[in-house]
Amino acid sequence: MAFYFLDTSALVKLYVQEPGTDRLLPLISDRPDNRFAVLAASVVEMRSAIRRRQRAGDIDTSLATAILESVQSHMETRFMRQTINDSVIDTALEMIDRYALRAYDAIQLAGCLVLCAVTAEAFTFVCSDHRLLEAARSEQLRTLDPAA
Repeated sequence: MAFYFLDTSALVKLYVQEPGTDRLLPLISDRPDNRFAVLAASVVEMRSAIRRRQRAGDIDTSLATAILESVQSHMETRFMRQTINDSVIDTALEMIDRYALRAYDAIQLAGCLVLCAVTAEAFTFVCSDHRLLEAARSEQLRTLDPAA
């Protein structure tokens, strides 16, 4: 069994075909004992990404709605959700002081770090943002860029 923390750039790849999708899907479908965690607030960024693609004409309205329903269902049944609490905020502030991260990226990384500390499990941080991956590596996390 392996543990993965998916930032939103990775989470999107599970629902929309893009570079990295083929590398991520087997982690879920071929290994049912793998565990996946996400930041609880990822649903907001996920909805934004799907609706943006819908507005651009990349996906139609019915597919966008189906994707968002699947995401919501999986958030309740398949993914471990890390809430944004004081510990995550404090850790995100530390990440911003150490690395050149955008605010939301710092919160994603902090969510993973706090979850690792609370569960005593070593999660692999999965994302496709190179700056965020470098910060995660500097924090001694295993990383995976599915699009690499």
